[in-house]
Amino acid sequence: MKVNFYATLRQITGQKTVEFDLEAGITVQQLLDAVLARYPDMRDDLLDENGRLYGHVHLFINGRDAPYLDDGLETTIKPNDKVDLFPAVGGG
Repeated sequence: MKVNFYATLRQITGQKTVEFDLEAGITVQQLLDAVLARYPDMRDDLLDENGRLYGHVHLFINGRDAPYLDDGLETTIKPNDKVDLFPAVGGG
């Protein structure tokens, strides 16, 4: 499964797109866990003190923000789904 990283997350991965070798039928949460297992430095950028995805972080599956999918982070994703991960971005 390919995950596209944006903004400051690219500095951690060293590239825009990273391939993850994961089983079919995983959930968004399991994918997020795999991302954090490979890149533990992202934890503070993505998760709050309770281990929940920050509201200002956007994890899109096929263009839909994961918390708004029918089953939220427990939504099953397919290997060919488009996955984009955006940290909080600010500016003026």
